[in-house]
Amino acid sequence: MKTYMANAQTVERKWYVVDAGGQPLGRVASKVASILRGKNKPTFTPNVDTGDFVIVLNSDKIVLTGKKLEDKYYRYHTGYIGGLKEIAYGKLMAERSDLAVYEAVKGMLPKNSLGRQMIKKLRVYKGAEHNHQAQKPEELKLF
Repeated sequence: MKTYMANAQTVERKWYVVDAGGQPLGRVASKVASILRGKNKPTFTPNVDTGDFVIVLNSDKIVLTGKKLEDKYYRYHTGYIGGLKEIAYGKLMAERSDLAVYEAVKGMLPKNSLGRQMIKKLRVYKGAEHNHQAQKPEELKLF
């Protein structure tokens, strides 16, 4: 039996639209990361970016379960000495909910050049509008 190995020239990419309104952040992020990696395709190859483009809508209506809005923090470092910053997820979701979704998906992708290539295929929008109608994206039901 022959094993199929995809390469960058043979990959066919689609565009998907995900409505994240009312869905838990982690569940949406794991499904989106799987599609960005290409694990939903029979031609999945671990060392090749075979994934599709994903548009996430309504990131401002995404929910966090439990007490994560008060207890969970988004941490980043400015690069200066003592420059560790942290923002509570309650404030982050109110102001920059698109960043919260982006970082959740990014954390579920490989930590190498392949993962950096995959995350470029993600588009996150706060509202229900996007400007990618020319790509004819398909509606994707997560749950």
